[in-house]
Amino acid sequence: MAELQGIHARRAALRLLDAVLRRGETLDIAFNGATKDVRKFEDKALARAIAAEVLRWMVDLDGLIDSATKKPLPDDAKVRMVLRMMLAQWLRLQTPPHAVVATGLDLLAGGPRRLAHGVFSTLTKREVALPLAPTLPKEVATRWGDRAASIAAGLADPPPLDLTLRDPAETEHWQVQLSADSLMPGHLRLARGDNIEKLPGFAEGAWWVQDIAASLPARLLGDGEGRHVLDLCAAPGGKTLQLAAQGWKVTALDISKRRLELLKSNLKRTGLAASTVRADALTWEPKHQFDAILLDAPCTATGTARRHPDVLHRIGARQIAEMAELQAALLDRAKGWLKPGGIFVYATCSLEREEGEDQTSAVDLAPLPIGLENLPAGLEPTAEGWLRTDPGMLGEVGGLDGFFIARWGT
Repeated sequence: MAELQGIHARRAALRLLDAVLRRGETLDIAFNGATKDVRKFEDKALARAIAAEVLRWMVDLDGLIDSATKKPLPDDAKVRMVLRMMLAQWLRLQTPPHAVVATGLDLLAGGPRRLAHGVFSTLTKREVALPLAPTLPKEVATRWGDRAASIAAGLADPPPLDLTLRDPAETEHWQVQLSADSLMPGHLRLARGDNIEKLPGFAEGAWWVQDIAASLPARLLGDGEGRHVLDLCAAPGGKTLQLAAQGWKVTALDISKRRLELLKSNLKRTGLAASTVRADALTWEPKHQFDAILLDAPCTATGTARRHPDVLHRIGARQIAEMAELQAALLDRAKGWLKPGGIFVYATCSLEREEGEDQTSAVDLAPLPIGLENLPAGLEPTAEGWLRTDPGMLGEVGGLDGFFIARWGT
């Protein structure tokens, strides 16, 4: 039965990779459908881990495969994809080669099993290895320019698990309870791999999962003291929870019904309160202005490549241009909803200039520089007063996602 479930997990990984590389889906969107035949949490996690490691190291895996074949295999050939999976399990997940062969070749029933076995055996006999950092796809490396090498180093491993606490005053308590590290008050960092819902503090809503970089935009608004804040494009709700915990009266707006349901579920679990609105921010009309606005804009999410390496292969110039156009429209519309004396924070989890730095030129509000007191040790604002993070930063303590954050006032 265990071997059968292992095969199911690998078939699910194959379906995940097909969804990403052929249909352009995200790992998250494809996951439930791809793993519907997999029962155990551990096997679902294995399927995702295999797919993620293939996507993270695909350029290098292909280089190894090509070094052991007389004729190049087509990029979309099933045997190439299965070999990528087999190598990722051996080189990245420390699966013994005999177990890789036993489960991998079954994916090629009726196909070129002998070829796959031969290539894999050749590479294991050579005792090949992967580089210290993954080689980025050529288009991605060109786009990121002189930042590419540093970012790639930060993509070598999946990230640790970051939590944001409902009450920062309890940081030391939860550090002990969860055997966690902390990079700043209200933040915890754990080793990855645990079933989140079974961790202490989940059921009572003491914390929620949120990369430390994603927690910074809401932190920049400070204590709410009962004032009104608009959280635009709010779901699934990490920033809404932060703002409510910081004492803001939160209006959380999002266009997605499914994601708003998740936001409401998180509010219920944590005992925090916010008014939720399902609407399109490009057509919605508020009834009043706000003391603060947080626009965590829809984006390509290339900054999340550590946990979502599918973005390395799905995102190109067309998607970046589409997102940049939407972000500019949202910025232009939302800035008029700010009260005199208010604060506006704009953020994207993207590594692309078009979605970050380039968006600031059309904002006619007064810049409010980001101070070191708002940041974990090791991060500094840019000369312009913005914050730009990328996965190559804070590597000695586990890294963080890529974000662009700017803050203005009226």
